[in-house]
Amino acid sequence: MKKIILMLIGMWTFAQAYAQDIIIKKNGDEISAKILELTPEVIKYKRYDYPEGPTISLPKNEVFLIRYANGTKETFNTGPNASPVTASPATAEIYPPVQPEIKLGGPRLGFTIIGGAQANRLHDEFDINPFLTQFGWQFESRMFTTAGGLSGLVELVPLVGGLEQGRFVPSISGILGLRKAGGFEFGVGPNLSLAGVGLVFAAGTNFTSQGINFPVNVALVPGSDGVRVSLLFGFNSRKN
Repeated sequence: MKKIILMLIGMWTFAQAYAQDIIIKKNGDEISAKILELTPEVIKYKRYDYPEGPTISLPKNEVFLIRYANGTKETFNTGPNASPVTASPATAEIYPPVQPEIKLGGPRLGFTIIGGAQANRLHDEFDINPFLTQFGWQFESRMFTTAGGLSGLVELVPLVGGLEQGRFVPSISGILGLRKAGGFEFGVGPNLSLAGVGLVFAAGTNFTSQGINFPVNVALVPGSDGVRVSLLFGFNSRKN
């Protein structure tokens, strides 16, 4: 358990250490960037995941908000004589949601490690070894995104494990969570598998490149007879 807690703390530290500028467009798209210059007409930036790449110019009239790495926010009005409004992290202004619901979905792969008496029980009853590969799909609905870049998530993750052992070990998790503008996310929800019914705690980070999200998540399902820990990778594509 201590190792899991340290892992989650490490992921949080990683996410905070590699802060980035976030451009939130009026259509709800988010761009991880390094802002270089703001002119009256365009925002010039480099992709956060490709800092050596070309400088990109984005028309200001397509942008709703910029959240800088230091926590400050800059919103842009929609009128013809729009002027930006900058707010510090301590500013108590409340902005309306940036975007409505967005549906995302993508494949997941990874592995699960089963510990404690739970591993012995699954081996005796189903002939399953405590290390299983996992393949599945994540269905995600981003219910809202605030002007600060915080998103509310509802996720459904069905998985099939044990194929490398010639076994079919299904599981499904439903997760309610939050994702910060920098990509760090966490959530909790019910889990159903051959081990029984449990509560899953998940945390991770999300990398974005050319409009595609690449999540990395750790999930923990504790129980009275042991614990299951999963590490999953994948990608999400937006459904318009």
